[in-house]
Amino acid sequence: MAAEKRVVFRSGWLPWALLAPQAIVIAVFFFWPAGQAVLQSMQQSDAFGTTVEWVGFANFANLFHDETYLASFGTTALFSILVAVLGIGLSLVLAVFADRVVRGTTFYRTLLVWPYAVAPAIAGVLWLFMFSPSIGVIAYALRHVGINWDHLLDSRQAMALIVMAAVWKQISYNFLFFVAGLQSIPKSLIEAAAIDGARPWRRFWSIQFPLLSPTTFFLLVINVVYAFFDTFGIVDAATQGGPGKSTSILVYKVYFDGFKALDLGGSAAQSVVLMLIVVALTVLQFRFVEKKVNY
Repeated sequence: MAAEKRVVFRSGWLPWALLAPQAIVIAVFFFWPAGQAVLQSMQQSDAFGTTVEWVGFANFANLFHDETYLASFGTTALFSILVAVLGIGLSLVLAVFADRVVRGTTFYRTLLVWPYAVAPAIAGVLWLFMFSPSIGVIAYALRHVGINWDHLLDSRQAMALIVMAAVWKQISYNFLFFVAGLQSIPKSLIEAAAIDGARPWRRFWSIQFPLLSPTTFFLLVINVVYAFFDTFGIVDAATQGGPGKSTSILVYKVYFDGFKALDLGGSAAQSVVLMLIVVALTVLQFRFVEKKVNY
């Protein structure tokens, strides 16, 4: 058995010097803001920050007596599940078809990659215009088939709108990883299964999909984090948490309470809770879901 190769540095300071840039970035852009959020979550201040009062865990206690905040947990859970499942499922289907395209492969893949270059807020505005009850092209077409679309009044339609926009925005990212994963599978395995008489669906389910489990697991973690954090721009541009609070997911409520309601302490407490939820979900995924991954 070959011995494991290890890199040996002649000087003791060189490894630390190489790690320093990344460590500084993490400290400045993650640990310092997280520490500030934890500190501010235990304080209460006025809108201008001129007076600060130490309140301990009172902000956290108030959160769990707020019915709108508790309702946002269910809204966020529904939204994140739909975004993760639909985004991964649709991108996998598109990647399988892209892997089989013989002519126009580059053009087909380029069209699917383009949405990733669109900012979340722009994606929200695009879908808002398409589904606008008064001038939206898709809303106009839906009325002709008997569907009265108005996401400004219907909470289910509002949720559907932000889910579609979020999935469309993220589908390109998932697609790239699935295409790379499919291309890394040896073609000899697929050809051998075809010679044995396995149909395309059987070949995919028995060979390709199990070999894609590491990619699928990675994208599951990424899509859950995306749904919890990176979809703020879509929600703010498309529905602003409405109608009522039916699309006010946790990350949007952090913004609304902090910058519009000017409850800085409560908003900071919400951000801490949101961070803990995402960390816990990530740990649970690595603890339980990763066991079914075939590396």
